[in-house]
Amino acid sequence: MKDVMPNIPRILTALAEWGSCLLYICKYQRRLRGWRLAAVLTLSLVVQCLFLHFTGHLPVALWIPCMAVAVGLMFLTILLCGDMSALSAGYCTVRAFLLAEFAASLAWQLYTFLAGGREWAGPASALLFTAAVYGAVFLVMYRLEPKPAPPYPRLSIQRGELWPALMIGLACFVMSNLSFVYANTPFSGNYISEIYNIRTLMDLAGVVMLYAYHIQHRELQVRRELDAVQNILQNQYVQYRQSRESIDLINRKYHDLKHQIAVLRAEPDAQKRADFLDGMEREIRDYEAQNKTGNSVLDTVLTGKSLYCAKHGIELTCVADGALLTFMSVMDICSVFGNLLDNAIECELRIPDKKKRLIHLAVFSKKDFLIICCENYCPEPVNFRSGDPVTTKEDGNYHGYGVKSMRYTAQKYGGTMTIEAKDNWFSVNILIPLTGQ
Repeated sequence: MKDVMPNIPRILTALAEWGSCLLYICKYQRRLRGWRLAAVLTLSLVVQCLFLHFTGHLPVALWIPCMAVAVGLMFLTILLCGDMSALSAGYCTVRAFLLAEFAASLAWQLYTFLAGGREWAGPASALLFTAAVYGAVFLVMYRLEPKPAPPYPRLSIQRGELWPALMIGLACFVMSNLSFVYANTPFSGNYISEIYNIRTLMDLAGVVMLYAYHIQHRELQVRRELDAVQNILQNQYVQYRQSRESIDLINRKYHDLKHQIAVLRAEPDAQKRADFLDGMEREIRDYEAQNKTGNSVLDTVLTGKSLYCAKHGIELTCVADGALLTFMSVMDICSVFGNLLDNAIECELRIPDKKKRLIHLAVFSKKDFLIICCENYCPEPVNFRSGDPVTTKEDGNYHGYGVKSMRYTAQKYGGTMTIEAKDNWFSVNILIPLTGQ
């Protein structure tokens, strides 16, 4: 390096990191409000400033671990104050850190260029000038940042969506600070102007790339929600047809009950009348297709499948806590449970004996895991390939996507799906961690 590099004062770096965290906390829904929010933000500012101040003179070998701790403090600040999951807080932390690096680098580069050798240069002028640049940078970013609109005000980031942001942030941070750690590389600068330009421009490039990625993610999320709305509209027509089927079933049962009541009145034996009434009660129970699980989407899916099962002599039992599915999107709930029950019903329809057409669905939580279990009686042997059942249809090229869709949805939320056939029972088990959702 051809000249001494005037490094950014650590206190100014701490202010940039805290200010960028504040930007994303203000932009999205907050977990804390009032004096609690002010107390946590004040404590965060003090801790960030003290930590960076007392680690400013450590050797270069400890610089990376100290930066990791500083990023961790930013993550805790966003996670405590923002109403979002840990994955979403990590996503905001990456963007906030790179924005802070850019703001600090830009402010210090401009200040050293303008104030070099002038009488008014000093700590006070540096602080005021930096505050002005920070305010301008954060204000522009706040205006550009799209805010989630109701009814989806929360930022929702999945694990697969976080990794690209992490890679972009890490790559830009390494390249922008390479000259400070290793001066003798093909990508390092030897002059102050080079180092300033590399650092500022790389941080700017990182901010722009993460912003473009965020816009693309938002558009994809909006498109998914539009698809969900379209699916709901389509389901309205399906529900109409199901209502017609339900009315037809009720009319037929009503017609049958009139004849059964006439027979019942003519029966002199009290025990036979009691047995006859028990049979009527069982038949009526078979047609109680309305489900109340605590989740309206799951209720809709189960109602339609229950009516279909009742019509085709399939006994469908369900024990489900639908409130556990609040973190899942409408499309994912429809996809998982629709495919689960469709595959089970398809298997049961091949069983000639209607008394053996059995399906059981359970949704419950255990040890911070959401467990979705669907079992159906399956007397035929099932062949597996790569952990998935081989389709029994003649043309297998365009089938099996239902299982792939369920597995993809489980992995989307950080979970797993297992399939097994044992003792004439075919079971699909989906485990999704509830922590971090």
